[in-house]
Amino acid sequence: MAANNITSTHPAFFLLMGIPGLEHLHLWMSIPFCLAYTLALLGNCTLLFIIQADAALHEPMYLFLAMLATIDLVLSSSTLPKMLALFWFKDQEINFYACLVQMFFLHSFSIMESAVLLAMAFDRYVAICKPLHYTTVLTGSLITKIGMAAVARAVTLMTPLPFLLRRFHYCRGPAIAHCYCEHMAVVRLACGDTRFNNIYGIAVAMFIVVLDLLFVILSYIFILREVLQLTSQEARYKAFGTCVSHIGAILAFYTPVVISSVMHRVARRAAPHVHVLFANFYMLFPPMVNPIIYGVKTKQIRERVLGLILRKDV
Repeated sequence: MAANNITSTHPAFFLLMGIPGLEHLHLWMSIPFCLAYTLALLGNCTLLFIIQADAALHEPMYLFLAMLATIDLVLSSSTLPKMLALFWFKDQEINFYACLVQMFFLHSFSIMESAVLLAMAFDRYVAICKPLHYTTVLTGSLITKIGMAAVARAVTLMTPLPFLLRRFHYCRGPAIAHCYCEHMAVVRLACGDTRFNNIYGIAVAMFIVVLDLLFVILSYIFILREVLQLTSQEARYKAFGTCVSHIGAILAFYTPVVISSVMHRVARRAAPHVHVLFANFYMLFPPMVNPIIYGVKTKQIRERVLGLILRKDV
């Protein structure tokens, strides 16, 4: 009985340590984090407002963009408020179950973002390679099913994590060497056999990144082949132009993932704050830059944002 009680014991709370080794700079480092969060909130809320208000933007491409903006809002809001409280007020304490909820949201919405980026690649493939069938293929019903599938996949893959972590006894103390409740940062505090958690975390990450990125690359191979068959230089430029924003969002999301993964394997002896900073960059960068990318590169969005600003000035 005693052994069973020990294996199921967990602390009432964890302590988030922030950026290890750079605690004395937390107040200064909060400035770029706060700015990035403000830009993410402002940019993504503006995108959602414009897409919702303008019936002309209720097309598949913009509906997927609205999904992306919603995911980015949740993703950044699941970590940044607590992170800023840690930096500004030294509020390190986070309830054990609140930690599990935060972990579930940040990992599941990262998976959803990958799925939506894949759906947007499919949207560009149909628009360029099957333009006559665009409206018949990408119907409202299919878009709804794609959104539901993205949510279902993320929830299915991430639901086991909180239950797996509840069964551990955390004998290595409550201090998490991170700014938020990242899965492996919590696992490192657990006693007992954590091999399944390690394998499961790596398997899910590899499954999502490799599979989704593979299909994105395949989509663009077909798109490139179709575009190169166009005889008009202007037509080629226009076709590629419709993909620029999506390619930017793909690079913004996957580049930090790849860099962080390589850092964990190649630079294992690097200072802990290096890994934490890369993890924070991964969480903050896409939500901040995606609205900027689409606002600058998408004519319809840019015109409506300018119209909104000019109207307010008047």
